Amino acid sequence: MEKILTFAVPCYNSAAYMDHCVETLLTAGEDIEIILVDDGSTKDETPQKCDEWQEKYPDIIRAIHQENGGHGEGVNQGLRNARGMYYKVVDSDDWLDGEALQKVMNKLRECAQWAKPLDLLIANYVYEHVEDNTRKVMSYKNVFPLDKVFTWEEMGRFLPSQYLLMHSVIYRTQLLRDCGLELPKHTFYVDNIFVYQPLPNVESIYYMDVDLYRYFIGRADQSVNEKVMMGRMDQQLRVTKLMIKARDLKEIKRTQPKLARYMTSYLSMMMTICSIFLNMDGSPEALGKKTELWEFLRTVDPALHHKLKYRALSAVGVIPGYRGRVLSVNLYRIAQRIYKFN
Repeated sequence: MEKILTFAVPCYNSAAYMDHCVETLLTAGEDIEIILVDDGSTKDETPQKCDEWQEKYPDIIRAIHQENGGHGEGVNQGLRNARGMYYKVVDSDDWLDGEALQKVMNKLRECAQWAKPLDLLIANYVYEHVEDNTRKVMSYKNVFPLDKVFTWEEMGRFLPSQYLLMHSVIYRTQLLRDCGLELPKHTFYVDNIFVYQPLPNVESIYYMDVDLYRYFIGRADQSVNEKVMMGRMDQQLRVTKLMIKARDLKEIKRTQPKLARYMTSYLSMMMTICSIFLNMDGSPEALGKKTELWEFLRTVDPALHHKLKYRALSAVGVIPGYRGRVLSVNLYRIAQRIYKFN
């Protein structure tokens, strides 16, 4: 049977919660495949669970075991082996809503029959907050047209807290391969590259106002936990630099100005996160890394450096002096309470 959609599920010591994830994906039907990528798990029964799922659903589920390479290599491995026309990454501690998934699958089946298949399908995602058992829907009704195929030039403006994340996108598999997507190993936060680098290759988009992806947030061991992020700033810096080099925004602006505006905003957000967390650290080494990051941007794209340094969002992280650093952190805390993003 032809596979419409490949789900890649990177798994690392996730035996305690991966079953729920897989169970929700199986409701999509038989024209999907689920690639469980065991990323060198050693602390629990993740490898055995992956094999058991493959044995139970051999026509749908494949287990791939690899040496530990990090989340990005799990995504890469899924992409190398994907047989579906479309590709979606689902983290093993998250899950998909069954009703929304049926609607998305019906649309993808329709798109697969077109002479020129759709490049990107976008759906909403939901923050499921562990600590206070609340949820927040991240939708794009204010940005994208509904129930039609469109291009980047037909989209509206994103809100300051609103971006496309890995949770919200389903790419055409060949498009990801054609754009040369290869995420770095042993690096967290590579989902930013995944949802940024391929965008200029996208020619056709469809937005569905359904709450598909359910994203757990608030666990102490998550990569977006503040203390965890503080300890992994070198990886955040690496990802940001790779994104700066990945695309020439001046070139994109010539033909896709609205997309270039959005990608500039995304980079601004990344620069802000790096700058504020390095301000939180406050050590001479950390502040030196912040200076080096902004100098790196200046070297790659002087015009973009000037634009971001004086842009309202990213400028927050580079307010000079001790008081400026304190102000940037306080503003971050206020935004954190409002938007509950980690």
